[in-house]
Amino acid sequence: MYPFKFEPILKQVLWGGDKIIPFKHLELDMKGVGESWEISGVPGSKSVVKSGPDKGLTLPELVRRHREELLGEAHYARFGTTFPLLIKFIDARQDLSLQVHPSDILAKKRHNSMGKTEMWYVVDADPGAKLMSGFSEEVTPKEYKERVQNDTLTEVLQSYEVSKGDVFFLPAGRIHSIGAGCFIAEIQQTSDITYRIYDFNRTDDKGNKRELHTELAKEAIDYAVLDDYRTHYDEVANEPVELVACSYFTTSVYDMDEEITCDYSELDSFVIFICIEGGCRMIDNKGNEITVSAGETILYPAVTQEVTIIPDGKVKLLETYI
Repeated sequence: MYPFKFEPILKQVLWGGDKIIPFKHLELDMKGVGESWEISGVPGSKSVVKSGPDKGLTLPELVRRHREELLGEAHYARFGTTFPLLIKFIDARQDLSLQVHPSDILAKKRHNSMGKTEMWYVVDADPGAKLMSGFSEEVTPKEYKERVQNDTLTEVLQSYEVSKGDVFFLPAGRIHSIGAGCFIAEIQQTSDITYRIYDFNRTDDKGNKRELHTELAKEAIDYAVLDDYRTHYDEVANEPVELVACSYFTTSVYDMDEEITCDYSELDSFVIFICIEGGCRMIDNKGNEITVSAGETILYPAVTQEVTIIPDGKVKLLETYI
């Protein structure tokens, strides 16, 4: 077992921007890349191992081959051969639609799928870039539907101007939208179920509006109102700073210019590192050494006992496990 890199799955979409290709240092001439799926077991978008003895295997095949050695014993018992997390970069050149994701219970009932709880880490943002998360005032399901129909739903949503390093936790049921100019790392449950609520009345080149899922979303939405939907944290150099801890994943940020050794001997889980800035070398307890630079995502199997991170000057990493 060794650390895995995967081929990125690049998605060209109408709202896609031009940040992902240079950020990932890819020598490709692709326009309108809105998403790079970094680690995915979603049918139709399965990550492929980039190098090593398992080169060419899809992520589901990798899980079937290595089972609890890759996922961890408890997680293999819980998820079987389904890899439980999906990692993406998202670059929005235009505002994305307002949407919501169902809970595990509702997704199981409707789609025989996991629900989708997720988080956003803002990698970069254009000046004035905004996103929406949660309600700003109390709204009933009946009023929600009326506001969708009369184009006033955004008036009761919380909007945030964002900058590099901002974090938002989005449990299933929280209404949200990524705004134009936002470049985001997204960590989520393995699910591709999205209920599109409102798309600003946009039409395609044939004059057709996108399909909305207003009624499906009505039951999925959490109508609770919070004072603040942003995740606040203190930036501390050369030690992990926890950003989100929930039953689906725990994510911390490392902002480093000194060597750190991470002890995973008591952790029964794979570990994912997403490189946000700079670069480093990473050496595990078996002597496997890899070089990581901005835009790369690494999967360490659950049997990994420790990882030493040696920054090349300075590096910023997101660490995620279950």
